[in-house]
Amino acid sequence: MNPRTSELPKLAAYTTLRLGGPARRFVSATTSEDLVDAVREADAAGEPVLLLGGGSNLVVGDAGFDGTLVEVATTGYRRDGGIVDVEAGQNWDAFVAGLVEAGLGGLECLSGIPGSVGATPIQNVGAYGCEVAQSIVSVELYDRGTREVRTLEAAELGFAYRTSVLKGTDSGVVLSVRFEVREDGLSAPIRYAELARTLGVEIGARVPAADAREAVLKLRRGKGMVLDPADHDTWSAGSFFTNPIVPSAEAEAVLKRITEVVGAEVPQYPADGGVKLSAAWLIERAGFAKGYPGPGNRVSLSTKHTLALTNRGDATTADLLALAREVRDGVHERFGVRLHPEPLLINCVI
Repeated sequence: MNPRTSELPKLAAYTTLRLGGPARRFVSATTSEDLVDAVREADAAGEPVLLLGGGSNLVVGDAGFDGTLVEVATTGYRRDGGIVDVEAGQNWDAFVAGLVEAGLGGLECLSGIPGSVGATPIQNVGAYGCEVAQSIVSVELYDRGTREVRTLEAAELGFAYRTSVLKGTDSGVVLSVRFEVREDGLSAPIRYAELARTLGVEIGARVPAADAREAVLKLRRGKGMVLDPADHDTWSAGSFFTNPIVPSAEAEAVLKRITEVVGAEVPQYPADGGVKLSAAWLIERAGFAKGYPGPGNRVSLSTKHTLALTNRGDATTADLLALAREVRDGVHERFGVRLHPEPLLINCVI
């Protein structure tokens, strides 16, 4: 079967931000073979390629994308004991829900995250003390350089905080992901204090996976982080900025500066090579409250969570980027800490 090709008016129809201009060509691939063929064909023609999963981690410029947009529309997963192979285009939360319903644990703390499975290893998706790196066994991908399909084991993926060797490069097209799950019906150890409080357990406890999923969804809804077409607080790309990691050599001076400015203790967490700070905490204390407006009130910080930049209904990508720059520069000016965007920026910069 050949990939389905059609015209695409605007990428706004395919992103959770509902922003982005037109693509020159649109291809929908419903099998891994179709996906490989679509990318090979575009590469052979010298055509730029943009892969589209759930559109939840994309910020596309108002001018759109001058190339071929390939929709990864592959779905389904297969289980063999505690090992599950999942197609790249499978909706992530539907997959997690299916695991929980089947009495399988390990990924429930990542409930409610929008997007597709294939995107999760690229930026090592994480939330509430859990990262996909803790469960991924391997990734099958199409190597655009060698034009071959190959498998990368977890140890080869270079996982770190919100990144992997696949991030920042389009040389590998994820076709499927293999996960190891827990067959006892219990969650992964609860590592996030807010989630532990909600569940009424100690850090490190394990609970029924369904209980953990329900608690995570409740917390995410309270922050506008579960997609709802009627709620403009969810017209976002999720957390727009990653939590900054201050190198160990600079941490003491940076923490001292923030403490002097704010007059309060700075929340901090251990991280490889330094100290991780809360981007939301910094944003709020730099003067950007929930609901802080951008140009013409067409965009704003979410009224529920300062890490989400939202489209209030008739925004442009330029509006969103202007607000992102204001927040980034405001935090840097006040605290000397540089925030970095988490979504993939296509034909636009901040």
